[in-house]
Amino acid sequence: MMSKRQMAVALALLALGACSSARDGETNLRNLNTYRGSPEEFGIVPNKPLADPPSFSQLPAPTTGTGNRADVTPLADAVAALGGDPSRLAERGIPTSDAALVAAAGRNGVDGSIRQDLAAADAAFRRRASIFNWKLVPDNEYNRAYRRQSLDAQDWLARVRQPGTNIRTPSAPPPRN
Repeated sequence: MMSKRQMAVALALLALGACSSARDGETNLRNLNTYRGSPEEFGIVPNKPLADPPSFSQLPAPTTGTGNRADVTPLADAVAALGGDPSRLAERGIPTSDAALVAAAGRNGVDGSIRQDLAAADAAFRRRASIFNWKLVPDNEYNRAYRRQSLDAQDWLARVRQPGTNIRTPSAPPPRN
């Protein structure tokens, strides 16, 4: 028979073991734990069949980083099958309609490492937010980390509709049931 002290120690060890945040080495923000170690049957796509060109003298020179003619391009194939132009999927830089917006956003300079800086700051925030977050049941890490920063749409709608505020609300979310 276990004493109360031994039972408390065993329960504490069990609770700490369940709090592990390392899930198979994944660091995804929204970890849904759907990978079971086997290949996904819908993710396997066969290559396009090889075809001889009309003339071997017209073959393009191989360049690093470009695609192969036999590579699978499911999005471009779908666009072509629906009658669209797959060449319009290629990135061509900033559209002319957005040039003024990009110029205004970059008027004080652009930090080339902003994505890496934000990712590091976000990872540090989630690490700090998960220090005392012991759960026996797995939870969505994103919702758990950012719960305090979420806005209540109905609460803000009630605030801006108070008499004396000059904030127009032409469309609003439906009321809670």
